[in-house]
Amino acid sequence: MNAFISHFFLGLSLAAPIGPINAAQMDRGIRHGFLHAWFIGLGAMLADAIFMLLVYFGVIHFLDRPFMRTFLWLFGFFVLTYVGVETLIGAGKTQGGQRGGDESLFRTFAAGFLMSISNPMSVLFWLGIYGSVLADMIARYEALEVMVYSSTIMAGILLWDLFMALTASAFRRMLTSRLLAGISVVSGLSLIGFGLYFGWEAYRVLFG
Repeated sequence: MNAFISHFFLGLSLAAPIGPINAAQMDRGIRHGFLHAWFIGLGAMLADAIFMLLVYFGVIHFLDRPFMRTFLWLFGFFVLTYVGVETLIGAGKTQGGQRGGDESLFRTFAAGFLMSISNPMSVLFWLGIYGSVLADMIARYEALEVMVYSSTIMAGILLWDLFMALTASAFRRMLTSRLLAGISVVSGLSLIGFGLYFGWEAYRVLFG
C-alpha cells in the first residue's frame, strides 16, 4: 500500500509545478469551462504516457541528443508563443456567464498534447525523475507490478488535471468578466514567456 501511495503522490508532484499546461488549463477553463480545461490536461497526459513508454524502452536517450533538443526547443517556442498570442487575442472575448465556445474539444486536446510533447523540460523531467524511479522499480518488482505502479503515477497526474479543471471552471463562475479577462491575459503572457525561454535555449544551443 505504501508503494501505491508514494507513486500516486509522485504523479501529483510531477503535475503540480506551475508551467505551460497549468496556465493553459486555467485559461481554457475560464474561457470555455470545465471540459476544455480537463481536455488540455488529458492531451498533456497522452504526451506524458508517451514519454513514460520511451523511458521504459530506453528510446528517450535519443531525444537528449543536441540536434533533437534544439528541434524540441524551437518547436516548443513556436507552439507556446502561438498559443500565448491566441490566448491574448481571446482574452477580450471572455465573458463571465458565457459557456462553451467555438473551439472544439479535439483542438483543445491537441493543444495540450502539442504543448507537452514539444516541451524539452518534459523530456529531461521524465528522463531524470521517472528514469531513476523506473530503475528502482525494475530492481525491486516484477514486470506487472512495474506497470501497475507506473499507472498509479499517471493516476496522480490525472487527479491533478481534474483539480485544475475544477478550479478553473469555479473561477469562471465566481469572478467578474474584467477579472476573467485579466487572468486570461496573465495566462497568455506566461505562455509567451515560456515560449521565449525555449527560443532563447534553442539560440544558445545553436550559436552559444
